[in-house]
Amino acid sequence: MNKTPGVALVTGASSGIGRATADALLGAGFRVFGTSRRAASRPSAGVTMLTCDVTDDASVATMVDDVLAKAGRIDLLVNNAGMGLFGGAEESSTAQAKALFDVNVFGVLRVTNAVLPAMRRQGKGRIVNLSSVQGFIPAPYFALYSATKHAIEGYSESLDYELRPFGIRVSLVEPAYTRTAFEDNLAAPDRSLEIYDSARAGMTVSVRKSMEKGDAPEVVANTVLAAATDPAPKKRYAAGKMARQISFLRRFVPAPAFDKSLRKQLGLPA
Repeated sequence: MNKTPGVALVTGASSGIGRATADALLGAGFRVFGTSRRAASRPSAGVTMLTCDVTDDASVATMVDDVLAKAGRIDLLVNNAGMGLFGGAEESSTAQAKALFDVNVFGVLRVTNAVLPAMRRQGKGRIVNLSSVQGFIPAPYFALYSATKHAIEGYSESLDYELRPFGIRVSLVEPAYTRTAFEDNLAAPDRSLEIYDSARAGMTVSVRKSMEKGDAPEVVANTVLAAATDPAPKKRYAAGKMARQISFLRRFVPAPAFDKSLRKQLGLPA
């Protein structure tokens, strides 16, 4: 009998939440494979890092085949790879929006589809998809990024129903602000409009302050570990105190009151 939790695959594991998640899973006894778009410069000890571009079908297939050749199975998939985009929705071209969705949504679909045949053969598996509180609340100046997370929410919840007959469960982990390099790596709109300059600058200050007060990536990593090992997995796991508060408010506070509070917090006009 296998005494370890199994084999885990974590996309986007070279830094931030992905790296912390790989380390947490390793500490819990998983054999961990991580991916990054380019070769990791300082990989975590004990984590086998592989290069993979989640926007490329062949790259994904090669990576999954490599994991299966080395480990023989995949028990847990953590879809963490993603990118951010900050700016007014009108400021991004359709091409830029498509590129964002190709990573954050279709990248998840590619890796998931590549892993599922092995999980079905095993008769069990867990998939944990990294979402965000921006997957269920309004996110001004993050509209397109938020749209990708809303898409992942609907995809994941629906997929869980489809895969349960095969012994496979799907869960979402929803962080709020997390202290990573996410803010520094945000893509800028490809056609900035002067009309948004003032509001965008104000939101930049608000986001920076929130990031400084955000959770450590280890908080999210521990939530992923909980979702991966929960005997009765839930559809959603809020990661951190702020995420739990936002989730509670979104569910129980009347929409006009929630709207007023969000606008006040972000310094937006009524």
